[in-house]
Amino acid sequence: MTFRAKYVPAVAVGKLARFATRLRGGGSAFPGYVANRLAPTLLSSIAAQFPAGVVFVLGSNGKTTTTHMISEVLRAHGLRVFTNPTGANLPQGVTSAFLADATLFGRVRADVAVLEVDEGYAADLADILSPRVIVALNVQVDQLYRFYETERVADMMLDATTRASVRVVTNRDDPYLSKIDPSTLRAPVSFFGASDEVVAASAHGLNNAADTRSGTAQAIRHEAESEVTAVSGREVEISLEGRSIPVRLPARGLHYAVDAAAAVSAARHVLGDAFRPEAAQAGFAAMAPAYGRGEVIPLRRDPAGELVEFVMFKNGPSLQLNIDALDGTPERLLFAIDEGTPDISWLYDVDLSAFDHVDVITGEKAHQIATRFAYAGIPIGVVEPDLEKAVEIMRSFPVTASGRQNWFVNYELMMIGRRVLGHGDQEIARR
Repeated sequence: MTFRAKYVPAVAVGKLARFATRLRGGGSAFPGYVANRLAPTLLSSIAAQFPAGVVFVLGSNGKTTTTHMISEVLRAHGLRVFTNPTGANLPQGVTSAFLADATLFGRVRADVAVLEVDEGYAADLADILSPRVIVALNVQVDQLYRFYETERVADMMLDATTRASVRVVTNRDDPYLSKIDPSTLRAPVSFFGASDEVVAASAHGLNNAADTRSGTAQAIRHEAESEVTAVSGREVEISLEGRSIPVRLPARGLHYAVDAAAAVSAARHVLGDAFRPEAAQAGFAAMAPAYGRGEVIPLRRDPAGELVEFVMFKNGPSLQLNIDALDGTPERLLFAIDEGTPDISWLYDVDLSAFDHVDVITGEKAHQIATRFAYAGIPIGVVEPDLEKAVEIMRSFPVTASGRQNWFVNYELMMIGRRVLGHGDQEIARR
């Protein structure tokens, strides 16, 4: 494809804006906003160049992790993959991610683009980027201050799936997504999920939102192309079209196992006959945790010293699933939410009984969190709204016997916490 010189000014200004905002420590979406205003067709021109096309990943929870999983499986098959690794999933954020790798003429040297996309913009972005494969993960109670109703989110995702040209991959265990109407789609649909036995073994199941409008609250149990059949910590068995594929997850939890099943199915349809189960296994074996999701980072400058495991959540279902995935009671616990999560009333729906204490509560919502922990009868050490001060408190404690602390944080405080510990936004821990 020929990239015309008309994109040079927009790309150059976008790159300059990206450099300037990174010097200030943020602003990941602004460069894309500027470039899109200067060249409205830039995004579609970049997307059209990938030989294996574009993959969209949608869902209330798990977008970043599944995007990362699909990308690594495709890389294990030898493909060059472009992705938006830090979760920039609005139109301007996607453009900003492209700008990081694009030449001045708008060329990105990759075979395929795997993008997590905000469900509110998914249909519009699909009209621009023409995805071949669309993965719809789940509909869970999330951002009601923004979307108002879970069924509205379901409709946004289902609307977007009508734009896929090769395959729709969706969740047969989700009450809304399992009722997808194949007659509305351009592409065939495949389902992923988890076996009844695996779901029953989880303390709170999958936490997908009940269908409140069809008269059937539960999911329709389609035959799954890709199914989680066993979970033991990070070790998982996935059955793909009847063939068992053992994989090692980058982080613990049934939700990550289901994401892996979705990723295997998506990769299968990107690659077609070139898909190899052993390459998929190798991709998972070499996989680091996705940005902020189960990453393990040194607490102090000494890399051989105590570690911090980041457990990022964005709503009640993701918090509950991460709590359910704990390997025992946390020895040292920090819990943090800031104004990036405006309404935390959902915290009262979460079962916190896996915690026997919390050492530090921080963030702008610290006192609201403390009220919830107190209501649950969980002892609280320190309430310190300032995260940087909270980090110093966590550093002041004696080293844990396990050599690890658990930090439960929402997205914004995850980014700040990583930065305070000395990790820039593109670094991925590999411990």
